[in-house]
Amino acid sequence: MSKRSSFLPSCLCLVIFNAPAFAQIKSDTTATLPSQAPRIYIELEESDRQYVLEEISFINLVRDSKEAQVQIISSSQETGSGGEEHTFVFVGREDFTGMNDTLKYITPKNATGEEERQVGVRWLKLGLIRYIAKTPLADDIRISYTAPAVRGKGSDPWNYWVFELSLHAYLNGQKSDKRANLWGSFSADRITPEWKIELSLDGSYYEDKFEDGDAIVSSFSRSKSFYGSVVKSLGDHWSAGGEGWLSSSTYSNKDISSGLAGALEYNLFSYSQATHRQLRFNYEAGVSFVDYTLETIYGKLHETLYYEEVGVALGITQTWGSITTSIEGMHYFHDLSKNSLQLENDLSLRLFKGLSLDLDGGLYIVHNQLSLSLQDASYEDILLRRRQLATQYQYWTNIGLSYTFGSTDNNVVNPRFGN
Repeated sequence: MSKRSSFLPSCLCLVIFNAPAFAQIKSDTTATLPSQAPRIYIELEESDRQYVLEEISFINLVRDSKEAQVQIISSSQETGSGGEEHTFVFVGREDFTGMNDTLKYITPKNATGEEERQVGVRWLKLGLIRYIAKTPLADDIRISYTAPAVRGKGSDPWNYWVFELSLHAYLNGQKSDKRANLWGSFSADRITPEWKIELSLDGSYYEDKFEDGDAIVSSFSRSKSFYGSVVKSLGDHWSAGGEGWLSSSTYSNKDISSGLAGALEYNLFSYSQATHRQLRFNYEAGVSFVDYTLETIYGKLHETLYYEEVGVALGITQTWGSITTSIEGMHYFHDLSKNSLQLENDLSLRLFKGLSLDLDGGLYIVHNQLSLSLQDASYEDILLRRRQLATQYQYWTNIGLSYTFGSTDNNVVNPRFGN
């Protein structure tokens, strides 16, 4: 259930602001707008920033959060129907200290980019009106209301189920080489506040062929899988679930692999706060049945594997930036040395005026490659990554700095010759 702003009467959940009327500022006021309008900071792409400036002409949109009187933290998460639930957290400063608020709204899956921007701007206006009301600009604001059409409750003929089918084919080539990639998927999800059911089917086929004189070199890989999970809500902090799978992969040397697992999750914060903070602890235990295509380096053609897995995930979005980090470890019960540890991190930190640090990375310690084939991989399979190779670790990293300087009060929009 979306939480409405505490200062808005419940009947205003259907309010639609008429943009020209709402944004109308008298001509004699426009000259003094920079000194009267509240300074607002929200992190936006440049094209979206231009759009907000055009649609909300009664604010100063500053580029540095430390100069803002109101900072807006924006986040979103996927809904059960594939749409997005968006959250705006308004944090007041200076004259607006203590005036904080949270607004949530939903856009459907089939919404276009323009429709999403229009709805987002309307909700920004709804959240900003309480701050505008504390300024001299309040005298020049007009609010309009469009009466909603009469709607019956009706019923959902799909009973919350959402289906998606995807098919793709990619072909390219030249005289000496050809490539064919085929993949597809089907998913069926049913998500309610109490239950979360996700089912999926996936398949892929990749083939490359090279000609060098009379020699023809080819390599291929294929995979197919079924996955299903059921999660039950157990209050504001606990969840329980189970999952099952059936798959086949030439890359992983698995002719057929199947399994079942059960899991528990505890979130230190209420799930209703998930868009701006969560600290989740997971435990999972399960069994996997595997038939290998080729004999493994451990002399196995099939085996039954029992395992357990624990993980911690932290996600925070605040005025200083955002961080998402997780650590996950697992091991097999028959041999505790067959284990893995995975760490991932995504950090965006505002250091000081205009300077931000972005740090992304991941480390995967691997000691559980039980499916590695005893047969050596061909040169072609190695180059094209058609076979899994032995390794003790994998990693990736990305680090960057961004610095913005210059005028923080320039709200002029000039769309000539494009943005």
